[in-house]
Amino acid sequence: MVADTMVKTRWVYAFGGGAADGDASMKNLLGGKGANLAEMSALGLPVPPGFTITTECCTHYYSGEQTYPADLKDQVAAGLARVEELTGKSFGDPANPLLVSVRSGARASMPGMMDTVLNLGLNDQTVEGLAKLSGDRRFAFDSYRRFIQMYSNVVLNLDHHMFEEILDDHKERLDIQVDTALTADDWEAVVADYKKAVAQENGKPFPQDAHDQLWGAIGAVFTSWMNDRAKFYRRMHDIPESWGTAVNVQSMVFGNMGDTSATGVAFTRNPSTGENRLYGEFLINAQGEDVVAGIRTPQALTKIAREEMGDRQPSMEEALPEVFIEFKAVVEKLETHYRDMQDIEFTVEQGRLYMLQTRNGKRTAKAALKVAVDLASEGLITEDEAVMRVEPASLDQLLHPTIDPASPRDVIATGLPASPGAATGKVVFTAEEAERLGGAGEAVILVREETSPEDIRGMDAARGVVTARGGMTSHAAVVARGMGRPCVSGAGEIHIDMKAGEFHARGKTIKAYDVITIDGSTGEVLTGHVKMVQPELSGDFAALMAWADSVRRLKVRANAETALDARTAREFGAEGIGLCRTEHMFFDPDRIAAVREMILADDEAGRRLALAKILPMQRQDFVELFSIMEGLPVTIRLLDPPLHEFLPHTEEEVAAVAAATGLDAAKLLRRAQELHEVNPMLGHRGCRLGVSYPEIYEMQVRAIIEAACEIVAQGRPAPIPEIMHPLVAKGEEMKFLKVLTDRTAKAVIEEKGCEIVYKVGTMIELPRAAIRAGDLAENAEFFSFGTNDLTQTTFGISRDDSGRFLNAYIEKGIFEKDPFVSLDQEGVGDLVRIATERGRAVRPDVKLGICGEHGGDPASIQFCESIGLDYVSCSAYRVPIARLAAAQAAIGEREKDR
Repeated sequence: MVADTMVKTRWVYAFGGGAADGDASMKNLLGGKGANLAEMSALGLPVPPGFTITTECCTHYYSGEQTYPADLKDQVAAGLARVEELTGKSFGDPANPLLVSVRSGARASMPGMMDTVLNLGLNDQTVEGLAKLSGDRRFAFDSYRRFIQMYSNVVLNLDHHMFEEILDDHKERLDIQVDTALTADDWEAVVADYKKAVAQENGKPFPQDAHDQLWGAIGAVFTSWMNDRAKFYRRMHDIPESWGTAVNVQSMVFGNMGDTSATGVAFTRNPSTGENRLYGEFLINAQGEDVVAGIRTPQALTKIAREEMGDRQPSMEEALPEVFIEFKAVVEKLETHYRDMQDIEFTVEQGRLYMLQTRNGKRTAKAALKVAVDLASEGLITEDEAVMRVEPASLDQLLHPTIDPASPRDVIATGLPASPGAATGKVVFTAEEAERLGGAGEAVILVREETSPEDIRGMDAARGVVTARGGMTSHAAVVARGMGRPCVSGAGEIHIDMKAGEFHARGKTIKAYDVITIDGSTGEVLTGHVKMVQPELSGDFAALMAWADSVRRLKVRANAETALDARTAREFGAEGIGLCRTEHMFFDPDRIAAVREMILADDEAGRRLALAKILPMQRQDFVELFSIMEGLPVTIRLLDPPLHEFLPHTEEEVAAVAAATGLDAAKLLRRAQELHEVNPMLGHRGCRLGVSYPEIYEMQVRAIIEAACEIVAQGRPAPIPEIMHPLVAKGEEMKFLKVLTDRTAKAVIEEKGCEIVYKVGTMIELPRAAIRAGDLAENAEFFSFGTNDLTQTTFGISRDDSGRFLNAYIEKGIFEKDPFVSLDQEGVGDLVRIATERGRAVRPDVKLGICGEHGGDPASIQFCESIGLDYVSCSAYRVPIARLAAAQAAIGEREKDR
């Protein structure tokens, strides 16, 4: 017979009494709360004893159709027995009852998202025992009514308002305003009415068996992992569903046992500003939920905070001076031990301090910067650790105005948070109106079904943009981010009536020139003016960025084609331009007529005549960019969109253009119809234009090299132009385009008598280009991965239309994230990896970068670091985010190698 050598899974870990089965490093198994309770216990801090049921048990619970492991019951019983031993009380004992709290605790902090039950173990018998033991019948029945309400809401799914109404009725009858004025008899009457209501609503009496109560609460906490608010929070903060939550069962301590008892919440530093000063609030004779529920106004922890607020109620420092001295020493010890700002929950029971929780505190971006820099300056953490402490995406809060958190929000529509920041302005529905009013100094919000390149001037004039269609990488989103304009895209609730000059959403009608506010960080559209908070870039920002720049390997460039974009990018630390989209320059009113003349030309000679008009304007564009970049590399993408985008489409538009330019209306309409394509994204665009009409690309190359020569002639730092051909799929295409580029550049260099070093490369946007990257590398000196289009062509999804269905895919777990926001590393990322390997195999020094919107996404930047790309490029306002993310990626890769 073979002996059974299977090791039983451990589901329960105990803590308390100066010892613990776990520690802070076991956060994945014990959840953040359980791991920190264990750590505080091991540190010898006053922690009420208890035990943690692991996150693995939660995973088992959901994989086993909400059933528990067979041996969990015995392990919970053993954990409970240890708590009974440490407290000298017995669970369910009428004479000497042990009461417990049951709380959630995921590995990532999810404040308020899951459920908690306090005072568990109370029933009609144990409440009498608690009254005798405490000598305070009022306290006992106050605790019992709290338990009935909380348990009934969390476990029995009864509406908490029902209990509030019962309590309000009693207070009205007794003519009292505050809960603390109720007597023991009053609370006993409230309890009786609560129990009647439960029996009536639930169809059976309130549960009296303490063990039944415990298992009901454990199940409710596990179930709350999948409640709507928890799922929404996880999506918002990228917390995987597979992590699960732990359950913490802990002996109760009571802050509602009179004037020497209290409960409170504290931060070791100010979570809004980062100031190194104890921050928080407490209540005397209260339980934890009273502090956050707003039933009573909390009091300040310190005397100085009370004086600053003008509060007459004594601070904890004044009301409980001896306990406060002990508390201050404990919180200082915790911050030093964890080497980070702590968020702490505590209770004082009849003059004795107990620590109920500590965790790294949530904080604003401003506070995160200050705390990280201060902790490094204080020697608690290293500069590298300080860099790792700040969430890169949170820097958006520092770069754009945001809505004041205290301001009320009347939300009329919700879309995608396409470009961060907030703006208020009058509603306009056309780019022309935005330009007119914006030019006159009016604040306007441009509301469109979707935007097109022709709307660029209106978008520039507007304070913000809203579109009813489009995704996170739609035209509106990409352009708005580049401009630093807040944008809400894909707000499908908005129905625009252009004829009436209004839009409808959620039963409301918003007319042209009505004022709205948009929050591009949350995707919300609000009515009226809303108070803003202006951004501030402190010295801490500069210090952290300097530390980040000293460790990162990846260069960070910006996507920019205007002087304003380029200057903004340089101010934010960009090390060049990674994508200049030349087609945006073509839409300028001063040159669109010449562009249309070129398109209407019947032969090459006619096209060259029109292009000659555009050449000096293009040259001046590049002179300006090269001047601003001062010798840094500038990657210029030659004309990419199909030609029909530059033409009017409807008869009305054609007539208007013909009248304004003198061009033939019939010819305009006929040419627009000839150029019409069923699927223009995969049509006659990109390098296909350069092959069909090489004179277009010749003009652009000439403009680039002439501009570079002009800069050199001025005695300024020599530019580094990188001429990029879009949408290349075959090696033969690349060879043709390289020959065209070199022939034109050589002619200009000989004409001007100057020396210009330039590179020729391509944008990898097609799966074939990635797979056959070796063919392209024979003639391409650099690859820039256009991951917006590469994602489209890999998935076969239009980014402009994806907003209609991607949320359903995310909610159903098919996509973890929007692939246009964060790079699909398995599919699109694999193509990038293949292209990198095959390109370098042919040309070891090929320069590799990424210029899609993923270039500003921290997770995508981590991927770029891991496969050894040379640079990332993103919109100007995301450059600081990319710099910090690149530094964190470099530190992460270095740690892997150790």
